[in-house]
Amino acid sequence: MTRRVFFSFHYQRDVWRVNQIRNLPEIIGTSAAGFQDASLWEKAKKESDAAIKRMIDNALDGTSVTVVCVGNQTANREYVDYEITKSLERGNGLVAVQIHHLKAQNGQVDSPGVIPWKITHNGFKAYKYVDSDYLSKWIEEAAKIAGK
Repeated sequence: MTRRVFFSFHYQRDVWRVNQIRNLPEIIGTSAAGFQDASLWEKAKKESDAAIKRMIDNALDGTSVTVVCVGNQTANREYVDYEITKSLERGNGLVAVQIHHLKAQNGQVDSPGVIPWKITHNGFKAYKYVDSDYLSKWIEEAAKIAGK
């Protein structure tokens, strides 16, 4: 089954890690807040908070699961929190996937970050990324928990 999935993460810090995992054939991915590349993110940042939130809301349309890719500083990000809140409001399944152990562009790994509490508090699960087969299963599990 093909599923449209929203990926939420700390763009500047973790996009390299996230790009290693979000290209599964059974998932139609939407990058965080609909930002397909850094230039769109930079343009949105220059506009306004409301413009960024509109981009996030538009990117969430048609998704059934939100994958929160958790790096060292993900839980502290304002827009990640907004993405989780909006995902819950629309009834999306949520799954936290730790990615700190994947190499960044500079070849470095990171220390684990905190799992955003809204995920586990709402009955969803957190995992450490292993491979795409597991990620696919976790996405389906999150959809089932959400009744999707």
